[in-house]
Amino acid sequence: MTDDRRGPRVLVARLDSFGDVLVTGPAVRAVAAGASHVTMLCGPQGAPAAELLPGIDRVRVWAAPWVTETARPLDDALLDEFRALVDEERIDEAVVLTSFHQSPLPLAVLLRLAGVARVSGASVDHPGSLLDVRLRPGEDLPEDLPEPERALRIAEAAGFGLPADDDGRLVVRHDAAAPPEVAALDRYVVVHPGASVPARSWPPEHHRALVAAYGDLGIPVVVTGSPGERALTASVAAGAPEDATVLDLGGRTSPAELAAVLAGAEVVVVGNTGPAHLAAAVGARIVSLFSPVVPAMKWAPYAEHVELLGDQGAACRLSRARECPVPGHPCLSSVTPEDVLAAHGRLVGRALRMKPSSLRRTPEARA
Repeated sequence: MTDDRRGPRVLVARLDSFGDVLVTGPAVRAVAAGASHVTMLCGPQGAPAAELLPGIDRVRVWAAPWVTETARPLDDALLDEFRALVDEERIDEAVVLTSFHQSPLPLAVLLRLAGVARVSGASVDHPGSLLDVRLRPGEDLPEDLPEPERALRIAEAAGFGLPADDDGRLVVRHDAAAPPEVAALDRYVVVHPGASVPARSWPPEHHRALVAAYGDLGIPVVVTGSPGERALTASVAAGAPEDATVLDLGGRTSPAELAAVLAGAEVVVVGNTGPAHLAAAVGARIVSLFSPVVPAMKWAPYAEHVELLGDQGAACRLSRARECPVPGHPCLSSVTPEDVLAAHGRLVGRALRMKPSSLRRTPEARA
């Protein structure tokens, strides 16, 4: 079928992680509405998320030396590779999407060297001739904008707006089914215990106690995680009573299958990690275990039904720490399984009550 879209061939770049790419979804759709072809340029971690986003014609993977940890030097061979990528995609212009602490200028240099005539982005630093459209963080982009809205503002400044019938929410493709053992459940909760760094993680023993509590309530639990989190998901799933229904899917789902699992859940319990944004994109109800090392205003799940748990005024606030700088990790360890069940109840409109046997398993009760 012939593509009759009119407009430039646009490269949209977001070079970091899975969740970072997911939150660009509204901006990508805006560009797609005004472009004849959209190439999404991602790093290795973000590319699987780009494959789920509507509006993208082709995903290209390129590990930027200033983003991805690599021993590869920034040399003529790498520059030639980047030029070849741009030539292959026949790029007319580029929209560089970044968070507040990132600069679009390193990529803008390479885009200029590759012959891209028009480049847009947000930059605190004066861009000289590197950007044709420059947004100034703090002026053109308020500091408290959620990340999806920030990305959309950059796209709009570049001349690409959402169609009137697009509400600007996070959206992903629904082209995979949940595993059969999940699809067979009439009701279930997803517990996702992993996070990219320790400072954003609810303690594993709290996750185990929560799974046990759900088991005592007769609510099936699906524990999810990446291939590198198999040991964690197995440990968390093992906390359930013998007669409970608990499925350990650690390392067993593709991103598209995980989206289907999240979409079918009554509630998703998840920290500040990529699957939280995936849950938002499928319209799930979310209990967000959110560490304040980054601002919730920017990075909490961008969805309608979210219960945010965690002390957002804790001493680690806005530190961007990878390891918690406060002994005991109080911003999240102070959140109890009871708190999660109460948040679950608020999301579904009916209270869930832990049984005494569950309470005896919580870390606080054992202390």
